[in-house]
Amino acid sequence: MKSDTSKCSFKAIHKEQVQEALSYLHSFIQEERALTYQRFFKTSKGEYGYGDKFLGITVPNTRKAVARYYQTLSLAEISSIIKSQFHEERLFALLVLVAKYEQKQSNHHNKSEVFTFYKKHMSFVNNWDLVDASAPKIVGDFLYDIENDTSILRKWATSKNLWTRRIAIVTTLHAIKKKSYFEDTLAIATILLKDKHDLIHKATGWMIREVGKKDLSVLYSFLDRYHKIMPRTMLRYAIEKLDDDLRLKYMKKHY
Repeated sequence: MKSDTSKCSFKAIHKEQVQEALSYLHSFIQEERALTYQRFFKTSKGEYGYGDKFLGITVPNTRKAVARYYQTLSLAEISSIIKSQFHEERLFALLVLVAKYEQKQSNHHNKSEVFTFYKKHMSFVNNWDLVDASAPKIVGDFLYDIENDTSILRKWATSKNLWTRRIAIVTTLHAIKKKSYFEDTLAIATILLKDKHDLIHKATGWMIREVGKKDLSVLYSFLDRYHKIMPRTMLRYAIEKLDDDLRLKYMKKHY
């Protein structure tokens, strides 16, 4: 039995439907890839992805499963999948959620439901690719285009949780690309200047670089003010697209 595709609502879980979707997803398993992914996503003890498990499914094949099943899975069914121990199943659940949020028939109520669902399940958005594939498209669109209130992002930027902080900065990609609006990006980047984690340095530098693609003067202003105290990785990511002389200038003056 298929769920109503006109709404994104919590309904009874149809276990056979969940199993069908996961069986299709599992048909793309390449076991030899699983070990490679475990190394790539740093799953050893003491690393950021410690304990994460992989099946060995590529992102393009995961998206094939999403295209086939996103209309038939309810939020309750997605909830049962997003809690999986397997990385690719959580990614599948998040990409299904993005597809449901973006579908043409999705209205304000539907989008609000998806956003609320996302917030309640943020503890399962627990690796950098999961954040990057979902936060700008769901959280970014909702906060900037529907709710028009992004104050929660600055709160998230001070969270003790690595992935919540990454969601805070990466969400602003929506505003950078769709609105050429940079205030939140720069404010959150300033908060994160003293962050200790490399993944935050990379994400913040990436967002600063994206600002520069829209307005170089804003990028230069931020760099001139903060480049001496920016973490080296953050600075490298931020200046990646500048010409050689400018990159050298900023790197030389970096402490």
